[in-house]
Amino acid sequence: MRKDLFSLEGRVALVTGGSRGIGRMIAEGFLDAGAKVYISSRKVAQCDAAAEELSRGGGTCISLPQDLSTVEGCKALTERLTALEPKLDILVNNAGAAWGADFDSFPESGWDKVLNLNLKSPFFLTQALHGALTAAGSHERPAKVIMIASIDGMRLNPQETYSYHASKSGLIYLTRRLAARLIEDNIVVSCIAPGPFASEMNRDARDHGDEVAQRVPARRIGTDEDMAAAAIYLASRAGDYVVGATIPVDGGIALAT
Repeated sequence: MRKDLFSLEGRVALVTGGSRGIGRMIAEGFLDAGAKVYISSRKVAQCDAAAEELSRGGGTCISLPQDLSTVEGCKALTERLTALEPKLDILVNNAGAAWGADFDSFPESGWDKVLNLNLKSPFFLTQALHGALTAAGSHERPAKVIMIASIDGMRLNPQETYSYHASKSGLIYLTRRLAARLIEDNIVVSCIAPGPFASEMNRDARDHGDEVAQRVPARRIGTDEDMAAAAIYLASRAGDYVVGATIPVDGGIALAT
């Protein structure tokens, strides 16, 4: 068996929402696996600081802060990245938002903000970067697009997060539709559906990890290594034959309860 199945040596990756939470877990894992990593997030200072901190651990991490909630933002990030890198081996569409409110008072702003960032932007950023991904991909070593959805796109969360549920379930099916088209161009599209990981997005897991763990079949919440390992698998040679699939990384919540 090849010893470099999970290596990302010589590859260039872009991780959106990469300054914190799950995006940062993935960015750090990619760096450890040998990739050159660009991270993007809306807040400039936070993105710059994260890239500097991640680079201290070894490898090259570069900050490209950008608001990706609009098509124009996706195009602007593409222009900045392709001015530095003509080819992109790995795109991780991780940037996201959530909104919770009672059904009777759920606002249009809470719908549009979440759908724009969680579902619209992954499509249009992938579209904008299609040329760079195609340039990197080959039949022997395809480029990769990894969507970060949620187990809330696979099963119901008791919280009234209507737009979040809709966006993440939509992203899982968008993964399949894009996978069917982009495999023609030697681009493999797949998806990760995280469960409880400690992050700003999942404050219950962050602030009440022991309590949340009691509802997980594996009896714990996810770690940085759990998320990095899944992303490295899909991004590396090991995941070349995984096309259109969504992998729940959740300790068994979605499929084992």
